[in-house]
Amino acid sequence: MQAPPLLVGVSARIYYPGSQGPLPGVFTKTLHYLEQSVAHWVLSGQAMAVMVPAVTRDSIVQRSDLDLDDYAQALDGLVLQGGNDVAPEFYGERPLSPEWAGDAVRDHYEIELIRAFIAAGKPVFGICRGFQLLNVMHGGTLWQDIATQRPGSQLHRDVGRYERHFHRVAIEPGTRLAELYPGQAVMRTNSIHHQGIKALAADFVVEARCADDGIVEAFRRTTPGTYVAGVQWHPEFHDPKDGSTIDDAPMLRDFLRACRAAKQAAADAASDGRTGRR
Repeated sequence: MQAPPLLVGVSARIYYPGSQGPLPGVFTKTLHYLEQSVAHWVLSGQAMAVMVPAVTRDSIVQRSDLDLDDYAQALDGLVLQGGNDVAPEFYGERPLSPEWAGDAVRDHYEIELIRAFIAAGKPVFGICRGFQLLNVMHGGTLWQDIATQRPGSQLHRDVGRYERHFHRVAIEPGTRLAELYPGQAVMRTNSIHHQGIKALAADFVVEARCADDGIVEAFRRTTPGTYVAGVQWHPEFHDPKDGSTIDDAPMLRDFLRACRAAKQAAADAASDGRTGRR
């Protein structure tokens, strides 16, 4: 009998009514949502995408009613979606401009979620904002706005082109990412961010940088027994018909392999507990 598919949790994006422009049919309710392209990326690996809802101050349930540890135990891994900026207060700064204040509500929720999955021994993969948040929650910092704080840097976001804006990334030799892409030292990726890694968190290793200005584009946590990794670009936006951009499938397969290994380890531990094996 075929084994059941992996269940991959995906952190929720949050839409706040009145603060992000009009959304037809929604005027007073906060939405937690899963972007279709992220779900399809997970599904392309023959895994099921399960959005994990947040609890906010206007929720009908209280924090005590939701234990994110239960999600971490039930699911096999976690993907962090992109979205709003990380609030500068989480890395010891104040917003340099009001539009860079970030989303502290989502930060609190996702940090708690990440900690639950790491504690459960489940893999975590961050995309764009998720990549940045992983760095911040482990003690790193961000450029609040690359164009302002790094004059002369590569253009990392073109609002008019969105996912059709690209630049080159250089893979660091000797890293896991280099193993996944043998012989491909420089590749082309989409780029849809205005913030970026300033100080890298301890116990993380850089796996790729922008080939033109050195901004960190991929990293991995080096702590033994954990799988925490992320990329600054959006793998879910890769067009399989476009051979000029990075094929993100090897990264997804690597993440899902880790999820299967974690699932098997949890099953073995449960079996040992039932049989009293030591």
